[in-house]
Amino acid sequence: MMIFENMDRIVFAGDSVTDMDSVKPVGEGLFDKLGKGYVRIIDNMLAAVYPEIKVRVTNSGVSGNTSRDLLQRFQRDVVDLKPDWVSICIGINDVWRQFDTPAMTDAQVFPDEYESNVEQMITSVKGSVKGIFILSPYYMEPNREDAMRARMDEYVAICKRLAEKHGCIFVDFQQLYEDYCKVRHSTFIAWDRVHPNTVGATLMARAFLDKCGFDYNHQLK
Repeated sequence: MMIFENMDRIVFAGDSVTDMDSVKPVGEGLFDKLGKGYVRIIDNMLAAVYPEIKVRVTNSGVSGNTSRDLLQRFQRDVVDLKPDWVSICIGINDVWRQFDTPAMTDAQVFPDEYESNVEQMITSVKGSVKGIFILSPYYMEPNREDAMRARMDEYVAICKRLAEKHGCIFVDFQQLYEDYCKVRHSTFIAWDRVHPNTVGATLMARAFLDKCGFDYNHQLK
């Protein structure tokens, strides 16, 4: 059975992968306020397949955010919105900055701080919401020996560990893209191996909905 109920509110927190040109700091409603990524597709699918269930989807993604940035605004952009469900997808920039600006160590978020940041986000809403989703960061590089991919795997493992510890729903986007890239090259989805096109956004939305008891063949009764 699909886990979302009538009038539930889902707040998606994250970086540019969540943001995808949404209204900042909080986007929702008509037109492109939800952005053009997986959050938009999730909202579309919920409305198309379950029209009898009204779900309020809110995009609290902000491009460029690290987990440090998201934690600083988490109260305002997530907790204060009184969500029923919270989705957290953060960590790509925590890793990326270690490689594209290696000398700027003050802008980098290393594993220990990352784990602390994400855990603080979880505990700030745990018990007051119906459920928490932890969506893993990722790098669309199937070669696990690649330095950035290897580093990203450390952050994915942290997400999985925290999800298990706190009873969150874990969605492994890294595994999703690793599997897909066995068939098609990452450039088919993202020129920079991070920001997905609509194909990648659809894959991510499907992976999320697969954890929600979503039935694509649902029929109105």
